[in-house]
Amino acid sequence: MKKHVTNFVLLCVLCVSLSSCYTQSYAVGSGAQTGVTVKEKNHYLIGGLAPLKTANPTKMAGDAKNYEVTTTHSFVDGLVNLLTAGIYTPTTTIVKK
Repeated sequence: MKKHVTNFVLLCVLCVSLSSCYTQSYAVGSGAQTGVTVKEKNHYLIGGLAPLKTANPTKMAGDAKNYEVTTTHSFVDGLVNLLTAGIYTPTTTIVKK
């Protein structure tokens, strides 16, 4: 029995350690030109299933025609997600003009 518990714990640790921060990026127009960066948090509940507030990259870019959008689940976002047991799941949206 003790061996089964130890194996289960090791499997859980392995699964958690293999998960990583994800990043999604895309460019609008020719991509970032001026180097100006705007960051905004996205707020989700229940592992991302229920959005509370999401960033609007078009509004974040303002009147810029060329910009780059990156949505990431950073280490801090993952830590908050872990501490709340997946109830609150933040992500970060970064717009580079």
